[in-house]
Amino acid sequence: MNPFNPFPILTTERLILRKISPDDDQAIYLQRSSPIVNKYIARTPVADITEAQAWIARINNNVDLGLSINWAITLKDSGTFIGLICLWNFSEDCTIAETGYELSPAYHGKGYMNEALQCVLDYGFSKLNLKTITAYTHRENNRSLALLKKNGFTWNEGEIDEGFPHNVIYSISK
Repeated sequence: MNPFNPFPILTTERLILRKISPDDDQAIYLQRSSPIVNKYIARTPVADITEAQAWIARINNNVDLGLSINWAITLKDSGTFIGLICLWNFSEDCTIAETGYELSPAYHGKGYMNEALQCVLDYGFSKLNLKTITAYTHRENNRSLALLKKNGFTWNEGEIDEGFPHNVIYSISK
């Protein structure tokens, strides 16, 4: 049984978190090719619109299979796409998941990701009955570290992200 069917649309005071659409291809291309967004993420930037379209198809296939859930973060008043947030890398018993997020640079520092993360944490704990949610972030990504700490995540000192020595691992438990 797929817990993401029907797809859960989440709302906050200023945001709607909805399923990523093929129509988001241009916004995702711009975001995932941005040097600012990719500064602390060990990935190859999206090279063109077809790579963004392939990424959307892969992500939505994983949602359809119940393997992960990714939301487009949009402004409630205009529908403008501003970022992405997900729960993925579920443990075998589905009690632990990892969150990941990214926000278009024009929307940094306005509290949007805090709002989105609080909503996703609530969904993960209350609807999916997760016991723990983890987050992996670059040790120098001060905005991400502050976001995690503000939302009750604590550093899993001693845990290592194999192959990514610059990352630190944080978690929050129900």
